[in-house]
Amino acid sequence: MKEKELERLNNLKEEEKKLHSRGFKNICGIDEAGRGPLAGPVVIAGVIMPEDSMIEGVNDSKKVSEKKRELLYDKIIEEAISYSVAIIGQDVIDEINILNATKKGLTNVVEGLDVRPDLIIVDALEHIDTKGIPYESIIKGDAKCYSIAAASILAKVTRDRIMREWDLVYPQYGFAKHKGYGTAFHIQAIKEYGLCPIHRRSFTKKFV
Repeated sequence: MKEKELERLNNLKEEEKKLHSRGFKNICGIDEAGRGPLAGPVVIAGVIMPEDSMIEGVNDSKKVSEKKRELLYDKIIEEAISYSVAIIGQDVIDEINILNATKKGLTNVVEGLDVRPDLIIVDALEHIDTKGIPYESIIKGDAKCYSIAAASILAKVTRDRIMREWDLVYPQYGFAKHKGYGTAFHIQAIKEYGLCPIHRRSFTKKFV
């Protein structure tokens, strides 16, 4: 590993090093993908990484190419002490709103871990049900914490795969390309073809 990348990873692990020094051993980073799109689910992932984990390239998923995320996904799962992924569909998002859907997914993630963490660190979410496990909410956590960055990659890759599958069912919307986000092409397709079953009704009212 190059010295610059080693330095970047050490900086990314700074917050977790402080938490480990306070006595927390199994720290679970949680992040989501898909709060903003007009279609498809929101995906929440949680991962407990070994304290000495240093996977080259782990970063906020938005800073990593799609091809590289796929490779990192496998490495993260292979190295993780425990991980869990929750998928909350568009019907639930429409029913309880995206914030509550994300919080619901987070609780599902915690319940899905097969190792109980000592602490949960999450990217900028408050008032969440972590099943009695203490948590810390960190603004821009996916850019500041190694395990949250790893979780962001698991969430993003999972969601992108789902949207590529939906693209095979509804090719006219271009889901494989924009993953359901409100691009000009996507909005035009909605105006032309109307909504399909995976569109979020609460997000698309102004386009139909």
